[in-house]
Amino acid sequence: MTSAPTTARTPRLPSLTGLRWIAALLVFGFHAGTMRIIAEPQWKAVMDKAFSLGLSGVEFFFILSGFVLVWSYRDGERAWTFLRRRFAKIYPNHVVTFLAALVVAAWFADPVLPWAAIGNLFLVQAWIPLNGYFYSVNNVSWSLSCELAFYLCLPLVVPWLRRAGSGWLRVVLVAAPLLILALWPAQLLVPEDQRWWFTQIFPVTRSFEFWMGAAAAELMRRRRWRGPDLTVASLTSVATWVVAALWIPAEFWAALLAVAYLLVIAAAADADVRGRRTPWRSRPMVWLGEVSFAFYLVHVLVMVTVLRLTGDWGTGLSGWRGPLAVLGFLLLTLALAAALHRWVEVPMMRRLGPPRRARREPAAAAPGVPAPRPAADDSSRSIEYAGRRRPD
Repeated sequence: MTSAPTTARTPRLPSLTGLRWIAALLVFGFHAGTMRIIAEPQWKAVMDKAFSLGLSGVEFFFILSGFVLVWSYRDGERAWTFLRRRFAKIYPNHVVTFLAALVVAAWFADPVLPWAAIGNLFLVQAWIPLNGYFYSVNNVSWSLSCELAFYLCLPLVVPWLRRAGSGWLRVVLVAAPLLILALWPAQLLVPEDQRWWFTQIFPVTRSFEFWMGAAAAELMRRRRWRGPDLTVASLTSVATWVVAALWIPAEFWAALLAVAYLLVIAAAADADVRGRRTPWRSRPMVWLGEVSFAFYLVHVLVMVTVLRLTGDWGTGLSGWRGPLAVLGFLLLTLALAAALHRWVEVPMMRRLGPPRRARREPAAAAPGVPAPRPAADDSSRSIEYAGRRRPD
């Protein structure tokens, strides 16, 4: 049964932009902890506890991406137009950080596998289950390889989402976390040296999170979403995080956090739709969310490069030097991310994206269904805030 949107406009979701920064910060904290920057045992214990599940920030990104892309997808839009807009968003930043990583590798005389570098440049590395390939060059770009796969699939799947009954969409919401849970026994069918790739990198298995967000967005579009408000959802997410970090085995926490993150994302979106204030839609949070993509791409490269240049790689910094170094890395990465966003991401989106007229014209609506207003295609798109239109 076809379900049509019930509103003539697709409201923007600035709270989801702000939430992107929280996810980026979780990933930053996780990597700062695994690099053992802090040597002082007490401070290191705090860092490890606070960010032990920080890697799930990528899970948050994937769910958020599915949600916002389906929320704002323009019915009738050509697949090429959609893909061109996504390409303009992610690829320029990727190329710049790819080249920066190659320069760093050359400086330290690090070996680079040519075929791995080519796979990374064209964002197909996540499909290659070989060590030295999926984490090649700028290693965090593996997630862009997954996102590109999701983008290519979305124009084919959206027509089904629009036609599917709400019951089927709820089946997706239940099935996705169960499939994430099932990855742990399923990995036993994969060669041992490929199990990390299968559960953490493989675009097919990581797509479960993306489609969770997509199904929830379609339900909210129809006003069929039923979930807690932002306060309850946030408390539930924090409680789930604490319980998962302290007591839940690794094979369970990914599925639990996927559900908790989805509730927060949907609740924040619902608050925006209803015009309610949230802590995530303030001007500073929106700006941090806008630069979060660039921040994510540069954070590991910055920390590893500086630590190697100073001779502190792998040794840890004693006393207050460790926490201060982490704070310094946070500020330095944020400054570089702001520059990358301002001087590469924004202008290249304008230059490489669809023409202005194509972006502004609404797609033709189905008979009897009002055409939705063009809106952000993900939480890092153009955002109307405080009377200004911010390009991203």
